[in-house]
Parts: sequence; C-alpha cells; structure tokens
Amino acid sequence: MKLYGFKVCFLAMAFLSISVVIYYLLVLSGNSEGGKPLSHSHTHGKPKNVLFVVYDDLRPTVGCYGGEYPYITPNIDQLAKYSVRFDRAYAQQAVCGPSRISFLTGRRPDTTKLYDFGSYWREFAGNFTTIPQHFKENGYLTVSMGKVMHPGPASNNTDDYPYSWSQPPYHPSSQKYHWTPSCPGPGGNHYRNLNCPLDVKSQPGGTLPDIQSTEYAIELLTNISKQSANEKQPFFLGLGYHKPHISYKYPQEFQDLYPLSSIKLAPNPTLPPKMPHVAWEAMMMLRKRDDVKALNLSYPWAHVPEDFQLKIRQSYYASTTYVDSEFGKVLSHLDNLGLANDTVIVVFGDHGWSLGEHQEFEKYQNFETTTRVPLIVYVPGMTDKGQKPKPAGEKFPFINPLKYGPKRPGTQKDKEVKSRKYDPQKDYVEPQKTGYASQHFVELVDLFPTLSELAGINVPGTCPVNPFKVDFCTEGSSFVPVIEHVVTGKYGREFRWKNASFSQYPRPSDEPRPNSDLPDLSDITIMGYTMRTEKYRYTEWVGFDPVTFKVDWFEVHARELYIHSSDPNEDNNVAGDVEYQDLCQQLSEKLKLGWRSTLPKPPYK
Repeated sequence: MKLYGFKVCFLAMAFLSISVVIYYLLVLSGNSEGGKPLSHSHTHGKPKNVLFVVYDDLRPTVGCYGGEYPYITPNIDQLAKYSVRFDRAYAQQAVCGPSRISFLTGRRPDTTKLYDFGSYWREFAGNFTTIPQHFKENGYLTVSMGKVMHPGPASNNTDDYPYSWSQPPYHPSSQKYHWTPSCPGPGGNHYRNLNCPLDVKSQPGGTLPDIQSTEYAIELLTNISKQSANEKQPFFLGLGYHKPHISYKYPQEFQDLYPLSSIKLAPNPTLPPKMPHVAWEAMMMLRKRDDVKALNLSYPWAHVPEDFQLKIRQSYYASTTYVDSEFGKVLSHLDNLGLANDTVIVVFGDHGWSLGEHQEFEKYQNFETTTRVPLIVYVPGMTDKGQKPKPAGEKFPFINPLKYGPKRPGTQKDKEVKSRKYDPQKDYVEPQKTGYASQHFVELVDLFPTLSELAGINVPGTCPVNPFKVDFCTEGSSFVPVIEHVVTGKYGREFRWKNASFSQYPRPSDEPRPNSDLPDLSDITIMGYTMRTEKYRYTEWVGFDPVTFKVDWFEVHARELYIHSSDPNEDNNVAGDVEYQDLCQQLSEKLKLGWRSTLPKPPYK
C-alpha cells in the first residue's frame, strides 16, 4: 500500500495541534490502520522470494512432527531440518473457504464475515488487502497454482484476480473430474468412492490435479530463472495442493507404503459421553461417497465399522505421502536453480482433520484435531544457521518416498535398501525432526504480518476495533520475534508471546442436522468460540444473529472444558463439574476479551 503518512505528517506539523501529530506518528509506527516502517533486517539488502505452500486438510502428524503413526514425508522433513517447526499453530475456522480467506487477509472470520462459501469479502465485509496483493503492490510477481484461495463466490470466482495475482491463477484441468466416477470397483465399474487408490494413467488426461500443479510450478520456476537481470523481479508463488482432502484419489503405489496390518485405530474412537450435541456433526460429506453409502451408517450418531476406519486412515496417510512427493519435486527444482538461498518457504495446512477421534472423520469442529495445523517456516540466512553451507542442488535433493521412505540420504541403511523395494516395517527410520522447534502459540492469521516483515516490506499494523473500512491492517501478529528467539535466544529466558489461540465454528441448531457441517449464513443461529491455552481448551456455543452478525454471550447453548494435562485427546468435558465452575468463569471472561487481550508487545517479557 502507499506510504501516504509522511505527507500527512508534514501538513499536520504545519497546521494541526501537537496531539494530531502524535496520532499520525502512532499510525505510522504500526498502530490502528497504519503499518510498521520498512525493515530490512531480514532481507540482507535483497528482497526475498516467497514460496507459499498450503495443503488441504493436513494434520500436524507428518514425519517431522511425530504422532500416532510415522507418516512418510521425507521432503517436508528435509525442509524442516533447515526451518522452524511450530508445534502450536492454529487455524481460525476448520473449513477451507473461511480459513483461507482469513489467513490471506490477515483477518478473523468475524471480520471477513465468511463462515461458509457464499460471499466475497470485498463486497460483503470490506476491501481488505491480501498477502499476495500486498506483495504485488511492492513489486513482486505473484502467481497462484492449484488451490490457494477457495474457488467460487468466496473469491469472486476469480481467486481474487487481478487484485491479488499478476496473472490469472492456474487451476489443473483434471480438477474438473473430481466428482466423476473414476474409482475402479466390482464388475469393471467405476464409483465415487472415499478411498480411491488408482492407476493415474487410467484417469482423464492420464494425470491428477496435484501432479499438474507440480508440473506448472516447475515450469514457472524454470522460466523465472531464465529471465535476464533487467527482467527479474522477486516472486511470491502460492502453491496449493488438494490432497489429503477427500476423496482420497491418489496413485495406488503409495498405498503399498501403509499395509493395513500396520494401521491402528484412533486412540479415542468413540463418542465422548459429555460432549454437547452442538459440537458434533454427522459427516454428511463422507456419506455422499459410494463406498460409504454401502455401509448404511445410522444418522446422525454413526459409528464407522472398524475395518473401514483403518482403510480411511490408510488412504489419508497414502495421500499425504503422495503430495509430499509432489512438493519434494518443486523444492528440489527450486534448489537446483540456485533459488533456495533467496526464498522464504512456508509450508502449512489450512486446518486439521479428524481420523476417527470422537467417532468423527471430517473437519467441521472446534477440537484440537481440526483446529491445529502443521506450520514450517524456512528463512535462508536465519533458520538454517549452524547448518553446513551447501551448493545449489544439494540442500534439498528430491527424496522419492516410494524408494526410501523417510530415510536420510547417505546413511548405511539407505544404501542397503536402494536395490530393493522399501519395506515400511523393516526400513523405517525415525526422521530427524527439525533444526528448530517452537512451542509458542501462533495462528494462521499471523502469516500476513510475518511474511511482510521477513520480506522487508511494510508490515500491517493491528486493526482497530471497527476494522471494516480499513483496507490494510491485521488481526494477527508477526511471529518473526519467535523465530529470532528460537534460533538465537535473542530475548532471553523471560521471553513472552501469545498465551492463547482463538478459533470458531458456526452451527444451525443445538442438535445435528444435515447442514450442521456447512450451514449457509442465513441458517447460522449458534457460534462456537474456542480458545486453546497452555493448559486448557475452553469453548462456548452462544447465540448468533446472521443478519446483524451480533453475538449474544448471554445466550449460552453449551460449554466445553478440557484439561490437557490429564485429557490431551479432549474426551472428558468437565465444564459441568462443580469443582471447575470458577475456572470456567475465568476462562469465559478471557474468551470474551478475545485475541486482542493476548497480543504480544515488545520487549516480549
């Protein structure tokens, strides 16, 4: 955005009172609608490129995170060795459209007014600047590939082009077949199945969407590298992978990495007895798939048969490894072109996903499994400190998970299995988790100010209480201080950051209905606000007016309180227990104060 404030300040000094001068200085320093002054401390005199990679429905249990099963994601793990892995990163709403518009604008759903897929924020809420728009206005080439924005009305049916992107966004041609019956089944017929390992060559065009996005990204990077010095401009490339979103259409060879005999059920696969009904949704998206229809699940309290649960988990794992392989091809190509040392890379999921926890297999909830996401941030010259410098092409070599699994190239065990097929039972090696890891709370709404600061462009300041007429501001916080602290210990032992994260989800009623997962705005009567702190998850389901967007905190439909020290899986809701009433009251007040009450302030102590 234009730095108009300096001119205003000169006029103010000449004609206005000293109080007005102070006000504009505050605006320029990052308060209200202004932004922080340009900072070049992270750019080393040269603008950094940005590779912005978002996965659909990705849980934070990829290899470098560990978890209940060793996902085979060697390429993400390889990036993590040179990055900061954020272990407490959270989405603001656990569904694609609202989450993506939230983190791309740096605003929370109550500001974008998008809780479903039906409206375009520029027309419905405010003309809010997006991350790519801000980079574009600062001289960057901005390109979208795959699913970055949610397609359809939520992005004006254009992915917000031309505001956000330098050229029309690229959507894989094969994506139009996503609902075509293409899963092989009995009698040579094809079905719309949930679990769909397949022969890629048998698909329309002989390809899949994420394969096409990878190919486009590689071609684009090649063309960028061929530009002359006079032609080159820094780039912001948004790369959105569709998987592991359902349906699980993936190359069948990835299924072999996860034998059913090695898959386990979720640790808490039953419906919690004290979970309020408003917190549940009846998995309507799953029920549309042919193989799920064949199960004749009861409504709404379905219990998926255990053998089918294992197949769902198997396909989710295989889909995740498949897109890790695709990402690895882009990462290695970036490195081969000599761009890895000039490019900030952020890899994350737009929200989580349930894989049988609480008897659920979808995302439309307020639990840890659906709000928490993986987030890995690589900043050359910062997060790779202490690592031995490597020439182009050797920092991020492509690791084919079909051959090596999560193995580190060059180890003795790696050499032993090169000549035969990878066996996940015999050959699995616990991946090196990361160069750095952070336990501090961060939120996806923080990405806008963080990437701006890392690139050395104007950082949006905190939005005012009434943010709708302010185009350039954020409801997040740059977590560059967290990166600096984790890497260098810059702020000492007294470092303090956010002490909570905030998410929300709408419902049409107290009891499950067919539209409980994705209610239209006009049907929303209840909003569930949830807060995750160091020790607790606290949620209130309260009255909501879809016309005025007013929240009635006195109309409480249900409360949830989970004690993470004794209940990390959030199975035992103690909000109704007498001994926790005082705690519930304290947490309720903190929830109502909201995200502003947790904003970190320098010197972060």
